[in-house]
Amino acid sequence: MKIVLVGYMGSGKSTVGKLVAKHLKINFLDLDEYIETAEGKSIDQIFLDHGEIYFRKKEFFYLNEILNSNSSFLLSTGGGTPCYGNNMEAIIKATKNNIYLKVSLNELVKRVLGEKAHRPLIANITDTDLPEFIGKHLFERSFYYNQAGIKISCDNKSPEELAVEIKKGLI
Repeated sequence: MKIVLVGYMGSGKSTVGKLVAKHLKINFLDLDEYIETAEGKSIDQIFLDHGEIYFRKKEFFYLNEILNSNSSFLLSTGGGTPCYGNNMEAIIKATKNNIYLKVSLNELVKRVLGEKAHRPLIANITDTDLPEFIGKHLFERSFYYNQAGIKISCDNKSPEELAVEIKKGLI
């Protein structure tokens, strides 16, 4: 069984993904962590040392390495992963269990507001500008996210409730 979660940062891909993987007794993989281990450095350091183009090429390479493996897994992607190269196409080709964790703009802002220091993409965005920044990104990325075969609305649901809903919706 191969399951891939996509969605914006703060949508719960890692939190919910770990719960679903535990329920299904399959490996949980975080794409960013996988890349960091394979490259021997943090995502931030990869960006600093080599730039975004290098990172996106490596992201595509490692995504495909995971997708083409013979093992069962639940993969949590980075928020931008589906939006670059042929990543979303590769995800859809590899599994029908590609799931978009859809969270409203207001809820995303609430979720990431206290985590800004740990999220490089928004670390330097003022609290006042954060809703506009996230809204713009959601608009740009929704085309890719909405290609997922399964869409789960996440507002007002606990991670446990979402994990149950995902398990019920698997193909």
